Amino acid sequence: MAVVSVSMPDELLERLDQFADDHGYTGRSEVVREASRNLLGEFEDTRLEDRDLMGIVTVLFDYETTSVEERMIALRHEHEELVASNFHSHVGDHYCMELFVLEGDLEGISTFVGKIRATQDVLSVDYSVNPVEDVGHLSPSDGN
Repeated sequence: MAVVSVSMPDELLERLDQFADDHGYTGRSEVVREASRNLLGEFEDTRLEDRDLMGIVTVLFDYETTSVEERMIALRHEHEELVASNFHSHVGDHYCMELFVLEGDLEGISTFVGKIRATQDVLSVDYSVNPVEDVGHLSPSDGN
């Protein structure tokens, strides 16, 4: 097995180690391997291929991090064919939330989410993706 060096802030490393301890992992490498498999597999769902999809993406970032807000605006313009709607809101005293409603294919949505995740200083990214034709068939407890 190859050895890979990864740089990360001390706080994230501490959280990773604590997570490994709390959940019975043998160490941080096992956690990183599982997280990598999950991330790579997220958009490999064959049920979503070749279908019209809708997605909801929420992004949380610190109010004073203007570079993130600027990046969200740039992504909205760069992917205007994909972004059906966009909403910006202040949350609490120090945070901003950006919400994107997307309509497109799996490749477009996964590329968009990946670019948001790669944005420095984003605090969290959550999303859901559903085939457009299945929307009327979902119960309130369904979803991704």
